[in-house]
Amino acid sequence: MKKKAAIIHDWLNGMRGGEKVLEEILDILPEADIFTLFLEEEKISEKIKSHKIIASPLNKYKFIRKRYRNFLPFFPTAIESFNLEEYDLIISISHCAAKGIIPFPGSFHISYVNSPMRYIWDQYYSYFGHVKGLKKAFIKRTASKLRTWDVTSSARVDYFIGNSNFIKQRIEKYYRRDAGVIHPPVDTGFYCPGEDPQRTYFLTVSALVPYKGTELLVKTFNRTGDRLIVVGKGPEEKKLKKIAAANIEFKKDICAEELRQLYRDATAFVYGGIEDFGIVFVESLACGTPVVAFKKGGVLDIVKKGCGVLFEQRTESDLIAAIDKIKKTGFKTSFLRENSLQFSKENFKKKFNEMLAQKL
Repeated sequence: MKKKAAIIHDWLNGMRGGEKVLEEILDILPEADIFTLFLEEEKISEKIKSHKIIASPLNKYKFIRKRYRNFLPFFPTAIESFNLEEYDLIISISHCAAKGIIPFPGSFHISYVNSPMRYIWDQYYSYFGHVKGLKKAFIKRTASKLRTWDVTSSARVDYFIGNSNFIKQRIEKYYRRDAGVIHPPVDTGFYCPGEDPQRTYFLTVSALVPYKGTELLVKTFNRTGDRLIVVGKGPEEKKLKKIAAANIEFKKDICAEELRQLYRDATAFVYGGIEDFGIVFVESLACGTPVVAFKKGGVLDIVKKGCGVLFEQRTESDLIAAIDKIKKTGFKTSFLRENSLQFSKENFKKKFNEMLAQKL
């Protein structure tokens, strides 16, 4: 019997990795309805907009939509307000509260987890470690309540999928639940090698926030003198520009074609943070460019032997050693490209379909 499907997504106000996962699942379940906490239609794709989208009561208020992260304590109640009585199949795409919906008896709930709620778990101190006084006491108490809800609501999921083995481990750690792994889709058709790469600089692509590790890159390249291009924007931008030497260039709001060319011409893609998965690593390999990254997180699923250099400690000296090594190592474009194809859109859909057939 054909099942009526609902897809729960935390918020729809841009086209990032989670929204790319949503698009591919919509290809698999073209008649699915979408439920989300916040919706800004002008910022999402036509494919997503073509579906029926139900937003939470919080979405009615513009001042909440514009500062939605400040209203995190209200997310559990809002996500639980969705009436899913008529749906047989529920798929939540979650990095915050989406997995906490209340399914009706007889339905099957699959949760594709891009990350357990990072604000209250492993990134708590990155987000709130600088807060002091009464605000700190309030956040501490709120986070404790949210952790309790997050763990309790995990019992409402019939089957968990992590987007990497790193996320699988965190699901098992925080929720005490087994999980499968299906890596997210990457547009390996668009991101592909060019002709005669220049290899005149190193490249990083990241939101400029503390836990992404861009400050480590800037300080390291200040020392080495190698050219570094930083693509991204965020609250750390002003600080990073202030400490960066003349060999470091910042770019933001560039088009996909320009980003692709930057990948193609880089000596290597460099990264100082810990990624849940790391679509940027795959995009770089797909363009024939090796990766230098810290040896932890989703990168371990992506950068295998012959695809780059992983450094052991997040220190300038370890990163300098990795940069020196990458300069002396020859990498075969076709090998890097071949390794990236396991993360293609087609492979994602194949694995997701196989999972549905098995679970349903």
